[in-house]
Amino acid sequence: MSVAADPGAINGTPLRVASVPGEHVYVRHIGAIDGADGVVRLTDPPPDDPAARPQQWWPPAMLAPHWVREHHDEFDLMHVQFGFDAHDPRHLGAVLDELQHFGKPFVYTIHDLRNPHHAEPSVHDRHLNVLVPRADALVTLTPGAARVVHRRWGRNPLVLPHPHVVEFARMRPRRRGGADWAVGVHAKSLRASMNPLVVVAALVDILASLPGTRLRVDIHHDVYDAHGDRHDDALARLLSEAARAGALELRVHDCFSDDELWDYLESLDLSVLPYRFGTHSGWLEACYDLGTPVLAPSCGFFSQQRPCLTYRHDESGLDVESLRAAVVAAYERRPAWQADVNERVQERNDLAAAHRALYARLLR
Repeated sequence: MSVAADPGAINGTPLRVASVPGEHVYVRHIGAIDGADGVVRLTDPPPDDPAARPQQWWPPAMLAPHWVREHHDEFDLMHVQFGFDAHDPRHLGAVLDELQHFGKPFVYTIHDLRNPHHAEPSVHDRHLNVLVPRADALVTLTPGAARVVHRRWGRNPLVLPHPHVVEFARMRPRRRGGADWAVGVHAKSLRASMNPLVVVAALVDILASLPGTRLRVDIHHDVYDAHGDRHDDALARLLSEAARAGALELRVHDCFSDDELWDYLESLDLSVLPYRFGTHSGWLEACYDLGTPVLAPSCGFFSQQRPCLTYRHDESGLDVESLRAAVVAAYERRPAWQADVNERVQERNDLAAAHRALYARLLR
């Protein structure tokens, strides 16, 4: 893609980024705390959806050829993070054609090599096959993901870590040593990437032999309730029967607010991620901010993000003995991995500077 520089976007003047999305915790936290990076990310336009809720950004209105044509003089480059799965690959190609026509660089951060909402990889692969080859610059979060990108497309992304998720004012030293040792699994709304049924069943057995432990399982109403939109009868039966037997504490609710989620994570001594495929995790980053140890599956590159324990779990199945060994190790060692606030502040400033430098280079 040929890029024409905008002279007003270099040498200290604000760089205007059409960020897809603009209002997402990841995007907010790659900007300088005080705005000193000189990067201005456009506000998310309302989606073209009459049923959209207030502050909803998806499907992203910026990812439309007509939006680029009508607003090209309002931004210097486009940076896509999430949300493109709302469009088919041909539509994305048309957006990139318009960006090229108006000389606007295109940056893509590869968060997911597998879409956690898709049971099969083919649709996401078609999206990636449009976005990755045509990007003027690529970013990803771990060296492992970068190696996959190089192997599949011959591109070398810039590797930048995930920023903090929890606000600095909410990050506080973790108090440890409660009355019991709490292990948590959150099934949420049962993304395609999750297989909590086998993980919970194994944890019930594992924790039965570890004195002073407690298993808490959370799940959303849309999966647990018999008439929920995403009801899973087998999982609901397992959870209700185990709860009646006293083997676990079951909590059924709708999505947590941020504060409710932080309180929940701080109540756990170990958060077990029940994923069978994936790439990176914002959940793991929030746990690191709050000092909650994580037990992550072997799929993806979670262990390259932050310190965590791992167990073997992927699309070929769950290795129960590896899960047992990891849980016992956490129980015996009580790992205390927590982000240092000052280090997270410096990391954010470094991320802001790295993004500013990347944008400025593309606009020269």
